[in-house]
Amino acid sequence: MKQLILGGARSGKSRLAEQRAQNFGCRVVYIATAQAGDGEMSDRILRHREQRPAEWGLVEEPIALAQVLHEHAADDVCLLVDCLTLWVTNILLADPGVLERELNALYQVLDNLPGELIFVSNEVGWGIVPMGELSRQFQDQAGWLHQRLGEICDRVTLTVAGIPLEIKQPL
Repeated sequence: MKQLILGGARSGKSRLAEQRAQNFGCRVVYIATAQAGDGEMSDRILRHREQRPAEWGLVEEPIALAQVLHEHAADDVCLLVDCLTLWVTNILLADPGVLERELNALYQVLDNLPGELIFVSNEVGWGIVPMGELSRQFQDQAGWLHQRLGEICDRVTLTVAGIPLEIKQPL
C-alpha cells in the first residue's frame, strides 16, 4: 500500500507515519531527504534520529529519491520517506533539469514498487501566494506533486493538531 500523509509544521504527520510504519510489522527503512545546512537543522535531524527505533534502516538522500526507493523496496519492507517538501526544495535548488528528471523518475518507479510506502509532506497550499519567484515555484511544485501522489496513493491522510483526518482510504 502507498500512503501520503500531509500536514502543516508540527501537525503530527511524522509521528503518525512512524506509528503506521511500525504497525506493519515488517522491516522499516527510513528515507531522509533533509540536509543539515545549519545548527538548528542539525538539531532537528538529531531529534528525529533519536525518536526512531534503533533497528530501522536509514538512507539519507536529498535528490535521487526514485533510485533509493527502487533499491530498497521489497515485499517485506516499509519505506518511510520524510519529507517530500524538503526533497522538492533540494531538487529546485539543484542544477537545471534535475527537477523534471527526478519527478519523472519518481512517478515511473511508483508503478511497480513492492512493499509498503509512506510519504510525509508539508501542505503548503493553504497560505498566501508567495512574493518571490522561487517560493512560488516551490509552492506550485509541491502542490502538483501532492495532487499526483493523491491519485497514485491508496491512502491520503491530513494531520491537524495531531489528529489524522482520512482524505482517501483503501477500497
